[in-house]
Amino acid sequence: MKVAIFGGTGFVGSYIIDELIKNKHKPIVLVRSGSEHKLIQKDKCKIVTGDLNDHNAIEKTIKSAESVIYTIGLVREFPKKGISFNQTHFEGVKSTVDAAVKNGVSRYILMSANGVKVDGTAYQKTKYVGEEYLKFSKLDWTIFRPSLCFGDPRGEGRPEFATQLKKDMLSLPIPSPNFMPGLNPFEAGNFALSPIHISNVAEFFVKSLEMDSAKNKVYHLGGDAFYWKDIVQTMALAYNKKKWMVPAPAIGVKMMASIFERFSWFPITKDQVTMLLENNVCDSTEHFKDFEIEPIPYNEETLNYLKSY
Repeated sequence: MKVAIFGGTGFVGSYIIDELIKNKHKPIVLVRSGSEHKLIQKDKCKIVTGDLNDHNAIEKTIKSAESVIYTIGLVREFPKKGISFNQTHFEGVKSTVDAAVKNGVSRYILMSANGVKVDGTAYQKTKYVGEEYLKFSKLDWTIFRPSLCFGDPRGEGRPEFATQLKKDMLSLPIPSPNFMPGLNPFEAGNFALSPIHISNVAEFFVKSLEMDSAKNKVYHLGGDAFYWKDIVQTMALAYNKKKWMVPAPAIGVKMMASIFERFSWFPITKDQVTMLLENNVCDSTEHFKDFEIEPIPYNEETLNYLKSY
């Protein structure tokens, strides 16, 4: 099957391309000029040069495809630099959905996120609106909403949660923040996430392409749930480090973020703190069974790649 990929040079997209090739599919990838080197198996992909603002390039990517996979997403925006959630999570989805409809490509798989909602943060709202546009199209769609994705980013330039957290917080010679919603230190770190390995996410995407039972469905993807403090400690132990954590009132972190989040060197935004505290968990046991996928656990062994970053 010929599959148009948007986001193929990113963390999620690179694993999906590998899984597509493994299963004898042909990726057609939209790539920004100068970013071709980020494709790990570029010799096995058809490359179209352009970006989401280039409607001709989008048409060219989709025209000969049988399905579309969209994985482009931002973890934070810098509107003054023209990098926005709306442009990426909604306008990009809209342009590719419209091109798919126009060119008679009926299958569309979208990467969203667990916890998206109409009244959430800018990240959550734009993801939600992108989903709704796809749902009300004429396409046979599938939407995946992963919780925290982890796995080897396989080089620089592909942001991944664990390596980014190590760089921004765990590697600093100070204790790591153990976020808490109020001022009670006993509540610090008592919010949870359901980490899922990126290889499992890629398997879900590729298997769904040919599953009629996956059409017009939303899947929440996650592994076992862990509290924040356990997520951080497991990361630290994976590269043989012990890390102290100190209670950090969310209100104080948000106040700092409101001043400094416009700078890329500041490690977190107000909205990211808000979303962290929301308990980003889900039970995907039945999905793993239905798709016949073996879950990869979140532990020191599967985080071993942190030793290289």
